[in-house]
Amino acid sequence: MVAVPPAPTIADSSGLVAPPPLSLYVHWPWCVRKCPYCDFNSHEARGEVDEAAYLAALVADLEAALPQVWNRPVSSIFIGGGTPSLMRGETAEALLAAIRMRLPLHPGAEITLEANPGTAEAAKFAAFRAAGVTRLSIGVQSFDDAKLAALGRIHNGAEARRAIELALANFERVNLDLMYALPGQTLAQAEADIATASGSGVGHISAYHLTLEPNTAFHRAPPALPDDDLAADMQEMVEARLGAAGFAHYETSAFARPGAPCAHNLNYWRFGDYLGIGAGAHGKLSTHASIWRETRHRSPRAYLEGAARGDFVATRQDIERADLPGEFMMNALRLNGGFPLALFTERTGLPLAAIEKSALAARREGLLEAADGWLRPTMQGRRFLNRLLAGFLAEDRA
Repeated sequence: MVAVPPAPTIADSSGLVAPPPLSLYVHWPWCVRKCPYCDFNSHEARGEVDEAAYLAALVADLEAALPQVWNRPVSSIFIGGGTPSLMRGETAEALLAAIRMRLPLHPGAEITLEANPGTAEAAKFAAFRAAGVTRLSIGVQSFDDAKLAALGRIHNGAEARRAIELALANFERVNLDLMYALPGQTLAQAEADIATASGSGVGHISAYHLTLEPNTAFHRAPPALPDDDLAADMQEMVEARLGAAGFAHYETSAFARPGAPCAHNLNYWRFGDYLGIGAGAHGKLSTHASIWRETRHRSPRAYLEGAARGDFVATRQDIERADLPGEFMMNALRLNGGFPLALFTERTGLPLAAIEKSALAARREGLLEAADGWLRPTMQGRRFLNRLLAGFLAEDRA
């Protein structure tokens, strides 16, 4: 006899009255060359990738996860990596067709695919668009050839500009990823990158401060980076230049023209749900009984071997109720505009009393402000975001 789990009690119920919006993340783990700063789950493709085998595993992974998201419409799809633009156009078409056959999509659902300028091809971009991709996210990082070489990128500045032209010819929405505080970078060089990006015609720019992450080549052998004062000057320059060019600074590292924010990332920041499939993919899902995070097997080989057994999930962990305020705030307070107070209860199932003490303390410090039913970080709160977030962690609220 199969044991039936007990019905959730008030103590272990998530308290949600309706499921949050749902997104789908698909991970493509291969790239041409591993960059020395990259701590993502990416692996150099040595030889030809068996795209058919990986596609079959993705479809089986999705089918195994369907009971967790049954009949819930998907508001956005993000195909990330690695370098998804390495995949053939017919693979992208088959993947999106398989998803549409198994999950209902919202009308106008945003479908994003990440691309490397070193793998930009006119025919391939056109094929991605024909398959249903609506937004291309290009990992430019810099337009300076010397800086790109220092970052281990496989493209140069001319190829980056060409990739943008090809993207704009095929996609209405194009995002550029840039980095600043690069090895040996001057303020003028960082400003030149921002000027090129903002004048390129794209509607969205993500600008990230280069950080030395553990388990990367840069962490093991750190390059000479700009000092903290110069990096802060670069950050202020980025915000000022993009603001003057008509880009709204809507999230910690994201800037968009009107109507161009990334819908998929907004669902993350608003503590929505997302199903993650593919090697090393992360997910966060909710039911009336619990809210949990899960990860897939990390290495492509382990993932494919698991797929043969119908075993995709490497870890699954419920988010404890005491940790929900911190989890929610770590996402929502990345949004410069903040969030409506009602969203906290809607996405966590907790009363506002769960964050009242911490919110009042943050307001007294000048890190947080409340107005018209919204809670948002102040300018000081954005500059000291980690300090602001620390006040909402379980151990700091005790």
